[in-house]
Amino acid sequence: MNEQFRVAQKIGLMFHHDTPLPEDIKSWAISQLHAKSPALGISTMNPLSKIGPWPQSLQANLEDLSKRYIKAMEVEDKVNKSSNPDYDLISKSDFENYMGNNDHLKFSHRNIYGKDQVKLRFMAFWTNHFTMAPNTNQTDHVIGHAFENAILSNLNNSFAIMLYEVTKHPAMLMYLDNVFSSGQNSQYTIENQKGGGQAGLNDNLGRELLELHTVSPAAKYTESDIRATANVLSGWGSHLDLTLDEMKKKYGSNNLWDMFRTDRHEPGNKTVLGKTIYPGKGGLRQLTDFLANHKNTVAHLSKKLAEHFVSENPSKSDIDHIANVWRQSKGNLDKVHTAVIERAILSKEPKFQWPMTWLFQVLRLSNATYIHGWNEIAGSCNHCPSYENDGSRDYPFMQNKEIFLEIGQSFWHMRQPNGYSSKKDAWVSGEMFDRRIRFAEAIFNVGNPKFTSEEIMSRIGAHKSTRNLVKNMGMKEKDKFIALMCSPELMGLEYV
Repeated sequence: MNEQFRVAQKIGLMFHHDTPLPEDIKSWAISQLHAKSPALGISTMNPLSKIGPWPQSLQANLEDLSKRYIKAMEVEDKVNKSSNPDYDLISKSDFENYMGNNDHLKFSHRNIYGKDQVKLRFMAFWTNHFTMAPNTNQTDHVIGHAFENAILSNLNNSFAIMLYEVTKHPAMLMYLDNVFSSGQNSQYTIENQKGGGQAGLNDNLGRELLELHTVSPAAKYTESDIRATANVLSGWGSHLDLTLDEMKKKYGSNNLWDMFRTDRHEPGNKTVLGKTIYPGKGGLRQLTDFLANHKNTVAHLSKKLAEHFVSENPSKSDIDHIANVWRQSKGNLDKVHTAVIERAILSKEPKFQWPMTWLFQVLRLSNATYIHGWNEIAGSCNHCPSYENDGSRDYPFMQNKEIFLEIGQSFWHMRQPNGYSSKKDAWVSGEMFDRRIRFAEAIFNVGNPKFTSEEIMSRIGAHKSTRNLVKNMGMKEKDKFIALMCSPELMGLEYV
């Protein structure tokens, strides 16, 4: 594989057919960190459909997301109370108001059609690091907003800023149940317990903030540190089941991304890893700033970045280089990501690619149209395609969310809080390889690739062993296409 595509596979998503290959691959990769990131996509799978910006009506802010959720709940309540309920109205309302499917499709479109491929790979890394999964309809409704606005929008800021913005985002606060948490000595807990109700501290987010998001168990924190962290977080968050006006009246604010409820907050100072954190709303920022540049956070995340982008088993010098830049820049992500790029290019070791990354790379290389457009999301609506088959609704293409469920990786499906592994051992199995073969075949059959296997191999500079593998498949282009896309070289198993 030529150097441009070797690097694009390792830290990007592969060059589109109409993108000139840069002569200075390192300068190009670093410049990608500041590339513009519009959400590009297609409206339908029709060959005449042009790539363009996603409709603003499908890119909601948090205020609009809150209103949409309330509207969906009102429709559901009205239908359920009706003596002659029309459940199709609920389906139609869910399609029009819930953003989960739209956001997942937009993420796919970004990765297939976007010109900011390196930036998108770092977005995927941090999205996986800060795992948020749709454990409720409310969480599913807002995690896309978190991915785009707390992560993508902060890739050029410091890690401290990203950590703070992600931690207090409603998606994270709902996913890890912080919305249920209240300090043991808070006004809310005391009043509820007097009346025989249940209330108290939930340490899910406090635990993951230390274990996964920052210092890791290497910091040797204690249960007291976890509880203190949970107490700092007490009072943060709210569900979406109140209107904005009701929220403002009840809590004094309707800003879901800055929702701090004083009556639920544990009073008094807290001590986390020897650091005194003051009470009140400002305590969270004090805590996240402290954790963001803690020596164990730097070591933990430098290694994690190196394992994801540089090699399966990065050298100590690779990890140390990233860690030194982190410390010197105080976690400036521009500089940290630049250091990662430098070491990834310098290392000639292969890097096995996640299933979703591989899928996006295959679609970009072949220019196939396999993932449907924003007007083709299944639902009871007059602008969605309807193909009648014996009176039933039948879509002749696989829905976006089902594609990623089948391939075995999706940021919109339930998974463990530690996210997906970057280690190939977690993904290399007969079953997972068979899934890639099936998808390569489906892309060829349905996606109408615009380039042959020979044309793709010529553009990427495929190695002789890959060419021989493809040649030995015989005369059928489908067999050649599958062999190429599932070759060790295209999966990142080896550079030969």
